[in-house]
Amino acid sequence: MQKYFFVFLFINILFIPCSKAQTKPEFRGVWVATVDNIDWPTKGNFNTEAQKAEFIKLLDMHERNGINALVVQIRPAADALYPSQYEPWSQWLTGVQGQPPVPYYDPLEFMITETHKRGLAFHAWMNPYRAEFTIGTSTISATHITRLHPEWSLPYGDKRYFDPGNKAVQQYVANVVKDVVSRYPVDAIHFDDYFYPYRIAGITFPDDASYRQYGKRLTKDDWRRSNTDSIIALLSRVIKATNKKCQFGISPFGIWRSVDKDPINGSKTKGGASNYDDLYADILLWLKSGWIDYVAPQLYWEFSHSTAPYGLLLDWWNDHTYGRQCYIGLGIYKAGVNRAWREPSQLPQQIKALRTKPNIQGMIFFSSKSFENNPNGWSDSLRLNYFKDPVTIPPMNWLK
Repeated sequence: MQKYFFVFLFINILFIPCSKAQTKPEFRGVWVATVDNIDWPTKGNFNTEAQKAEFIKLLDMHERNGINALVVQIRPAADALYPSQYEPWSQWLTGVQGQPPVPYYDPLEFMITETHKRGLAFHAWMNPYRAEFTIGTSTISATHITRLHPEWSLPYGDKRYFDPGNKAVQQYVANVVKDVVSRYPVDAIHFDDYFYPYRIAGITFPDDASYRQYGKRLTKDDWRRSNTDSIIALLSRVIKATNKKCQFGISPFGIWRSVDKDPINGSKTKGGASNYDDLYADILLWLKSGWIDYVAPQLYWEFSHSTAPYGLLLDWWNDHTYGRQCYIGLGIYKAGVNRAWREPSQLPQQIKALRTKPNIQGMIFFSSKSFENNPNGWSDSLRLNYFKDPVTIPPMNWLK
């Protein structure tokens, strides 16, 4: 009897309302990763009807939990989960790159229709520069861009990436994005944190040839940042020219730059990787310039993290939105990885904290599959408490 009393007590504590009912607009998103079949479709499921049933089940789960937006990966590695004139069908959809679904259907059209039917937003997530997921084991079709233009990509570690300094590559990516925005009613185009790849110790990204050709008088670091700036500016123009209502969002690594590198604007984090110095992504410039509509920094750390505490970075991003919207990336996948993430209060406290910030308009969870097992009771907590009342997505007044 005593055991059941404590279970009852725990559940009631978990679901105690955190504050008055949340009724103001709030972005409540979830990432749905298709690369390596992380979230959808299940690895080995190449049956059209089974894929549709899986996606509907996924949608129903998130709708019950109070989610109001899906961020679905439709271009994992220069491939497509939709019919494309530029890129082959994804191997994670059909098992072999370039092979269409059988029986034939358009997964993107299906997913958008089902998502919008429930009143949820659909953000089309694309990886801009990953060209081959695993060299030697990924299936690469004869029509893949690395076959047609091998000079556009570079090997780094076990993957192949497009060369961000190649102007033809930038235009190619812009064409791919324009094609999607012109043919599908996506609510946003969404890029993740992979621009220049994360550093591999002892290995230099092999872009010397492009630097000699295009670098002019810039240092290599400044040249690399200028390359990333130019693709973001180009995509912003292309998206708005094609569909003025379509948003453009970026989900960067959680640290823009640490105070040891930038005493004025840096966060008081202690070393480690950063967008500015390692991924050559100057997120603050993009926000200041109005090139992107929202930023979703990946704050996958706990409050007590020794070098990058959640609360410190939440405050920093709240102070650096420059009038654009900010949704915090929350790491529900971290459930159980250490003592802090075994605490049922960790994620609810993160939600409560971000709701106190005037320049934070919501959150996105990574990733969909993590919700299936109700880790630490968090799915129940969202459904019965934090997301109990449905809300609209915050409007963007600059989008006319």
